[in-house]
Amino acid sequence: MEANWSDVISLLAAAFLGGVIGLERELRGKPAGLRTNIIICLGSCIFTIISTSLSGSDPGRIAAQVVTGIGFLGAGAIIHSGIGIQGLTTAAGIWIVASIGMACGARMYFLAFVAAFLTLIALLLLSPLERKFRKDQTGRDD
Repeated sequence: MEANWSDVISLLAAAFLGGVIGLERELRGKPAGLRTNIIICLGSCIFTIISTSLSGSDPGRIAAQVVTGIGFLGAGAIIHSGIGIQGLTTAAGIWIVASIGMACGARMYFLAFVAAFLTLIALLLLSPLERKFRKDQTGRDD
């Protein structure tokens, strides 16, 4: 079997982008960190590559199943405790990383890189703003 370098490039892009987002999560001590995000992004990428490579298959069907499976993982990351719900950002992170992996698998690299960039902005820059807003609203810093 001949090496398909475009698939390798897709996998490398997915590993890189999942790793960048995963590193941010890892540095913040979140449950879905570096390895988890890389694996989710790679898995979504390879499912997309396979679905677009099978003759006579409907790529949309496999993509829909990836989304369903990721939803299941995200639901597992959400914890309801006495003080509220935790893990929503982790669940959303799993969801967006899977979509970035799917974009890489579909060779939509510009879309994948822009989505990863915007995700990092949301994770890095909006967190302090969100904390300040919460402090202003409640009079305390959570």
